[in-house]
Amino acid sequence: MNLSHVTPVLRSCNEAQTREFYVDFLGFKVDWEHRFEPVSPLYMQVSKGDCILHLTEHFGDCNPGGAIRIATVGLDEFHAELIAKQFKYARPGIGDMPWGSREMSITDPSGNRLTFVATDGNE
Repeated sequence: MNLSHVTPVLRSCNEAQTREFYVDFLGFKVDWEHRFEPVSPLYMQVSKGDCILHLTEHFGDCNPGGAIRIATVGLDEFHAELIAKQFKYARPGIGDMPWGSREMSITDPSGNRLTFVATDGNE
């Protein structure tokens, strides 16, 4: 047996706010979208580098308010890029955690917390 990559599924409650946050602010790209009908809830995959997330408006898929940790090379550069955008809903900071890691946490419009964790040793 071999376990491989995990794809988190996060709840999305507002399509426009979700796109603004993940695509415009964080810089993810939309890989694909699915709706059973034109008026059905959206289920989509977004990615940035090797990070793949599924975002769902479907009520039964998961609850808002999840939390994920994303290994990040170049955390300082990513932080500077986000701050330069002057996004009116988020101005994240980087913190040195008591357990020895450097992290930047951001909450999306649906209450999901994304924590970007420095992994390149130079942060």
